[in-house]
Amino acid sequence: MATTQAPQVDLHSAQDTTPTLGENGSPQPEEQQVASETLYIQNLNEKVKIDVLKASLRGLFKSYGEVLDVVAHNNLRMRGQAFVSFASPEIAKKAMKEVRGFPLYSKPMQISFARTRSDAVVKRLDSTNLEQHTATRTEHKKRTRYSNPLKQKFKAKRMAAEMDGIAAAPAAKRPNVQMPDEYLPPNKILFLQNLPETVTKDQLMALFSQYPNLHEVRLIPTKKDIAFVEYMDEGSAGVAKDALHNYKLDGENKIKITFARK
Repeated sequence: MATTQAPQVDLHSAQDTTPTLGENGSPQPEEQQVASETLYIQNLNEKVKIDVLKASLRGLFKSYGEVLDVVAHNNLRMRGQAFVSFASPEIAKKAMKEVRGFPLYSKPMQISFARTRSDAVVKRLDSTNLEQHTATRTEHKKRTRYSNPLKQKFKAKRMAAEMDGIAAAPAAKRPNVQMPDEYLPPNKILFLQNLPETVTKDQLMALFSQYPNLHEVRLIPTKKDIAFVEYMDEGSAGVAKDALHNYKLDGENKIKITFARK
């Protein structure tokens, strides 16, 4: 399934071109676009590392002419997008015509002309105006920070996704209220806690065999401070529990004894 692409944003010092867009923020048909030296590419595979992606784009497009610059970023707004700049609009047009739809890393590229010149193009073809170009770009970016249709589109998608996430969130479940161990109903198995970690099965057998009908003592290898003691009937287990609860097996720590949960 195709990944929804985030809208293009400013590229600051490296390049700040704008894709050729219609009124609704989507790319214009090729016949309505004004050719420029820079191509705006979308639907790139976001899983590919940026340096690998840039090298692949440069290798793919260099057969059409000198590639002045390739700009791509992995921030949220620029994922899956890139700009490729050439020395002339003619080279860019030929490259777009022949490469559009090419499945780079299994995803067909969507290509359109950028609406403004990149810094790399201005530096090569009109270097005397580079300072004015960057100043104009910076002012334009400030002026359109909140009115840029692409940024508005991105913001709307983000808000919609957040609302969908809220709507899809499951209702909070009421926590299960467990009865405290001390109030569990009687049964023939006792649950021992707060045992010394050095306690042995023989020690517990000797302690609990003082009371009749002892059946089994079970230690937990991965948790040495707990154990289970089973009697033949509930009555015998209850007698042992009442007699040994809070017994200091090592002379210091009191054993906590409750009926085991069924």
